[in-house]
Amino acid sequence: MSAAPKIAAQNTHDIVDSVQNIGSYTKLLTALKAAGLIETLKGAGPFTVFAPSDEAFKKLPIGAFDGLLKPESRDELVRVLKYHAIAGRVTAKELDCKKFNRKSLEGAELLLDGTRDARVNNAKVTGAQIEASNGVIHTIDSVLMPPKA
Repeated sequence: MSAAPKIAAQNTHDIVDSVQNIGSYTKLLTALKAAGLIETLKGAGPFTVFAPSDEAFKKLPIGAFDGLLKPESRDELVRVLKYHAIAGRVTAKELDCKKFNRKSLEGAELLLDGTRDARVNNAKVTGAQIEASNGVIHTIDSVLMPPKA
């Protein structure tokens, strides 16, 4: 049996409002605003978002986050953020003891692996699953970088 995250109570807030209310996703929210993706994640969905915590962003090389926020890096920022989301819901229960691929909103595949610790590519899923009105949020401990085009 894997160590899949537990499921939190149902939430009446959308994905954006849910991560905003938690408070440990300030860098993710800053990036979503800079990329113009707030309205997308407030949409009907459903979406599954693998949300890097503020601690996950600290693992990036020095200056990388600030570099992505520059206007000339907007396309790359959008790619990185879309790589953290998939259309549809993937719950902790569906991930438990399974290994499968799902296409990200960016277009590249993500490897979801619940056979040991719950992981997305090489990022570990931490904490409880967060239910939102338009999808599911899983906190991850690293920022996912899409493959080069």
